[in-house]
Amino acid sequence: MIAAVDIGGTKIAVGMIDKDGKVLSQLECPTDPAGGYGAALRRVTEMLRAAAQNAQTKISGIGIGSTGPVYPLTGEFGDVQFFPDWKGENPVRDLSQIFQVKVAIENDGDASALGEAGWGAGQNKSKLIYVTVGTGIGTGLLFDGQIYRGVDQSHPEIGHHLIDPSGPLCVCGFRGCWESLAAGPAMVAWLESNAPPDYPHRASLTAKKIFELAKQGDDWAIRAVKNEGRYLGLGLANLVTMFAPEVIVLGGSVMKSADFFLEEIRKTIAASCNLVPSDKTNLVLASLGEDSNLIGAARVWYYRFGSDGACAS
Repeated sequence: MIAAVDIGGTKIAVGMIDKDGKVLSQLECPTDPAGGYGAALRRVTEMLRAAAQNAQTKISGIGIGSTGPVYPLTGEFGDVQFFPDWKGENPVRDLSQIFQVKVAIENDGDASALGEAGWGAGQNKSKLIYVTVGTGIGTGLLFDGQIYRGVDQSHPEIGHHLIDPSGPLCVCGFRGCWESLAAGPAMVAWLESNAPPDYPHRASLTAKKIFELAKQGDDWAIRAVKNEGRYLGLGLANLVTMFAPEVIVLGGSVMKSADFFLEEIRKTIAASCNLVPSDKTNLVLASLGEDSNLIGAARVWYYRFGSDGACAS
């Protein structure tokens, strides 16, 4: 029975996952970066023990998916935006010592890609790209079953590739990258900048609220959704041209409303990707649901050690 740990900027979730990718128990707590790494490690340890007890099982291994950058081969955190003071800390080493089991970590985008490839919409696909669209845009690339890694074990930040050099400033310091134009907050920013001052729905706007308004026929919300589809399509078209994948799996909170723009995305890809067989790239929605991050974290362990715990990657 594999324990899973999903470390995000706002919360940490843990769970017990069986060999078929089913979540048997789970718990979560705030990340609380200011409280320090040691306190977070103690909370994770307590939750893991409780999750195992709730599932009436023992922990056989631990897989971790974390917002990045992380160093999978050493187990250390890099300079993570949400908790920079944790740089150099090593949850793989620490949890392994506490529970006396093998532990593995990957960037959360790679973890989700592994989950969908192993137990979800990407099964039996040799060239898979996972894209999650929510407060940011994250990706995971699997080629012939292997995670693509850059120099120094780095994870490619495809959410920050250039779409429009005259676009808005992004948190990464660049202008017009994909995330700044197509993530959930980008929809809100576009509507706030373009709608008239007397637009009645300015208060507490979120991407989810915009989709709800679009469903009700609100003209400005419909325009914002159309803009979202255009920029999502451009970014995905770039991925198809660069990698010609067998499948692109789409997840994240924004993709819960994919019916609004999926056809627009397909049209953009068809019109833009004439030098590769884009019609053979399938666009599919992620199938692991709300627990996809936890399930992906568990799959990290199988990716690294195999079903019997022997080193596989």
